Amino acid sequence: MASNEELIGREDLDDLEAILSVSNTDVDEIQHNVRAHSDAIFTWDYESTRPALDKLYEKAKTSQWNGTTDLPWDTEVDQAALALESMVSQSRISDDADFGGTPFESWTEDQWVQLGIESQNWTLSQFMHGEQAALICTAQIVETVPWIDAKHYAATQVMDEARHVEVFSRYLDEKLSGHYPINAHLGLLLDDIISDDRWDMTYLGMQIMVEGLALAAFGFIHQMTSEPLLKKMLRYVMSDEARHVAFGVLSLKEYYQQLGAPEIRERQEFAYEAAVRMRDRFLQQEVWERMGIDPKEAMALILADEGRPLFQQMLFSKIVPNIKKLGLLDAGDGWLRRRFEELEVIQFEDWADTGEEYTALDEVAKDREAATVAS
Repeated sequence: MASNEELIGREDLDDLEAILSVSNTDVDEIQHNVRAHSDAIFTWDYESTRPALDKLYEKAKTSQWNGTTDLPWDTEVDQAALALESMVSQSRISDDADFGGTPFESWTEDQWVQLGIESQNWTLSQFMHGEQAALICTAQIVETVPWIDAKHYAATQVMDEARHVEVFSRYLDEKLSGHYPINAHLGLLLDDIISDDRWDMTYLGMQIMVEGLALAAFGFIHQMTSEPLLKKMLRYVMSDEARHVAFGVLSLKEYYQQLGAPEIRERQEFAYEAAVRMRDRFLQQEVWERMGIDPKEAMALILADEGRPLFQQMLFSKIVPNIKKLGLLDAGDGWLRRRFEELEVIQFEDWADTGEEYTALDEVAKDREAATVAS
């Protein structure tokens, strides 16, 4: 059994020195190369034998949307107002935190607004980078998954992910005030997912973990924001993301029933490592550095805050029930359940899994049906 030291590089989940030791060493990097070791698999069996994937494929074909024409890009966005709004809903430090003896003690309202602006730029930048990784990973799945029905669906997701990269990049460029480089914790996770030669690990890392977190985060931000362009953009991206996560659930549930205990334990450890890296990512150390605050001081406040914002826990609300649906939560001796208890996210285990709810999240289809009725 691997230890925390072996899996995540530290025994203590909240070891700030270890967390901060992972940093982006080349913030000006334009191109990042990752060597993929997987084989491209042809299948000469063209018979589709998975009705659930066929249904998902048909839904994907009819729910495509155009990021240029289907979103209200003429919307004026007041980023300062948006920052104040997001600070209330996603603040990394709660209002009742004790700022005595910290750099925040003398902060002005303008500094708090600037923190909100930087946090927003950072958050959407990380989502944009994650969407590009999903684009690459899904193209890999088209190559490496051995089932024709899975190849069919994965090809539709490649288009989805290109559209997501497009709209997040455009929103950052035209409506906000700049990009952030990829967070180092997220970057390490994405490198691991892309370089692993087992096709199901690409599914687990991207479709279940990264896309699952994104689906939950988009839902939370969509619920809290009043900005109409961002709100519609997230509604439509979530429509796609729900199918993507469902794709992972429907495919891996079948495959994992065939694996032995040692192989399942490897998947459990991978899911835990991914969860910790995504949690570390949301400590947003790059924002604190840009604001001239020692990240260790800011992160210590976050980790010590008993009222740690709901946003950070809600990020796992789609991951945990899907992991349970795959049989990974309680496999073997329940090792992964105990790890999720330590991460304080086990409370989501009985929420709906995305393999069951993706049709209810198809906001694109709802809008089209409403437009047809109106006409």
